[in-house]
Amino acid sequence: MAPSPRPPTAVLAAWGFGPGTTATRLTSGLINLSYHVQEGPRQVALQRLHPIFDARVNLDIDAITSHLEARGICTPRPVRTRHGELSFEEQSGSWRALRWIDGRVHERVESESLAGECGRLAGRFHAGLQGLVHVFEFRRPGAHDLTRHLDGLSRALSEFRAHPAHAAVHDLATQIVARATELPPAPPLPRRIVHGDLKITNLLFDPAERGLAVIDLDTLAHGRMDVELGDALRSWCNPGGEDDAHALFDAKLFAAALSGFRRGAGGLLLPAEAAAVTSATERISIELASRFARDALEERRFGWDRRRFESRSAHNLQRARGQLCLAASIHGQRATLEAIARDALAG
Repeated sequence: MAPSPRPPTAVLAAWGFGPGTTATRLTSGLINLSYHVQEGPRQVALQRLHPIFDARVNLDIDAITSHLEARGICTPRPVRTRHGELSFEEQSGSWRALRWIDGRVHERVESESLAGECGRLAGRFHAGLQGLVHVFEFRRPGAHDLTRHLDGLSRALSEFRAHPAHAAVHDLATQIVARATELPPAPPLPRRIVHGDLKITNLLFDPAERGLAVIDLDTLAHGRMDVELGDALRSWCNPGGEDDAHALFDAKLFAAALSGFRRGAGGLLLPAEAAAVTSATERISIELASRFARDALEERRFGWDRRRFESRSAHNLQRARGQLCLAASIHGQRATLEAIARDALAG
């Protein structure tokens, strides 16, 4: 079912928006349904949460953005309803509003200067989190558990044998599993508060292309910094974007992004964390390939571009192929990338 072109009236009214309100669908996100809502000078980002989240996630976002704002970091603070609540429950789902930050979203990184700004913005975000002690109200265990995602893909192949894309997904899954077996074991590393999804479309930039804010904070959690950066770098260093079925990993963007992170975060990373970034980037690409391949059969998790693809399955199949190609590209450059990471993060 296509999403409604406008949020329900009761949802708008919960934040005091009336008949003269404009609501523009935002298309950059893959999970939550999002709108830019404006009435006169008032404007917010209004979102209907995907069922994988629940309203408790807003408590975590409120606490962490309060901490960041107190440290001078631009961040999308939650906007409470007229009754002081962080969310509004409606028949269509759980809704929340966030302070609107007027910035530009990029679909891909095509220059070293932009890659450097991605890194600097992420580094500043993480520097701002230092010293925060937080017990999360909402948790999604196993979000970056590759074995769990491979098992999920295997179950989908068993359950959806009649799906038209089954043969294509089966062939792709064989390649994904083979690539996963070549990964080195993940080293033991400390856990920190991480964003959990620092892809390029979750970063906002000002008109001068300076990093402005990190957005889409539902995935905040305790996690590993090599995984945090790996997830970011597989996005930032793929100039063809997530829909490129023949993706290549750009080492120059990788170097620029890590140098930018060092500028923003200083010496935040431990040597062991820095040493693990390259293999984590490959691991995350394989993980995401498995998740996209699974949804090419289940067709229920990720959004899709109806203008360019005939189905959610077709879009996810292309994404999965792209992430697998990206993992192969990283694997082929592993020694070079490890040297770049060592130099950039120690510089």
